[in-house]
Amino acid sequence: MELVTIEEVRAAAERLNGVTVRTPLLPVPSASRNQESSEGSSLWLKPESLQVVGAFKLRGAFNAIAMLDRNRRSRGVIAFSSGNHAQAVAYSARHFGIPAVIVMPDNAPRIKVDSTRSHGAEVIQVPIGDHADVAVALAEERGLTMIPPYDDAAVIAGQGTVGLEIAADLPEVDVVLVPISGGGLAAGVAVAIKALCPSAQVIGVEPELAADTAEGLRLGHQVDWPVDDRARTIADGLRAQPSELTFAHLRKFLDGVVTVSEDEIRSAIQVLARQARLIAEPSGAVATAAYLFRGHDLPVGKTVAILSGGNIDADLLRTILT
Repeated sequence: MELVTIEEVRAAAERLNGVTVRTPLLPVPSASRNQESSEGSSLWLKPESLQVVGAFKLRGAFNAIAMLDRNRRSRGVIAFSSGNHAQAVAYSARHFGIPAVIVMPDNAPRIKVDSTRSHGAEVIQVPIGDHADVAVALAEERGLTMIPPYDDAAVIAGQGTVGLEIAADLPEVDVVLVPISGGGLAAGVAVAIKALCPSAQVIGVEPELAADTAEGLRLGHQVDWPVDDRARTIADGLRAQPSELTFAHLRKFLDGVVTVSEDEIRSAIQVLARQARLIAEPSGAVATAAYLFRGHDLPVGKTVAILSGGNIDADLLRTILT
């Protein structure tokens, strides 16, 4: 199996120039860790919530659509997603002036469903666990090109531009914390960081209630957690499982995986809102939660936590903050 290369990530960055936001690294000097010694530790946030669709997913979706030949692209694209990839594909399709169909689970956050529709996409909602199969069937029926949320080299390369920017802005980085769901972001970031900052460690972060990757890497092979089990976590964007392609990247490039509890995710959202003045959805807060509450499981040093998205329902945010 061919893995994504740093050259592919750099090529993706060229395609994304002027389309995506080059998000800054924000230092958080007052961040504290729950560990006996945090000497030498410091935290930077990479707020992908500042992208126009509110999440990192725009990088991979746009890169994948941009790489299609014109005839294939003109027929339209389709995707399945719980929300952030959906918005990214819809936004990218509108940019290219092509139709987009998005299949979403019926429990997707309303803010993500509404935002996807606002970009002009046709949204079809189905029971959770069925959206991938429905999307595949519709792609064949309508002659649309599937833009996978993570199981695609072009998508992985696009997501890897997050790591490219981290390496450029903080070449002396020691640790990069990245959320894991389907593994596209973690795979791409790890490819870039290991190529450009080889001494840095890339640590994946998962919710305890959807920790299939942590178990799979520990056992040395992929494992399958039931959809109903993964759906328990508040982090709706982290309920997917890696594909064969992304898992191969994670096995090669990740230095470890830590898990965080539901309460720790909620607390991290509070810290990000009140101290960093950043809005994070649950999936976007897990890397910060790992730094704040699982420090004893992490290396000490200059750490970047990727805040992968900020698309959170207002009612849920209000509940968490109060």
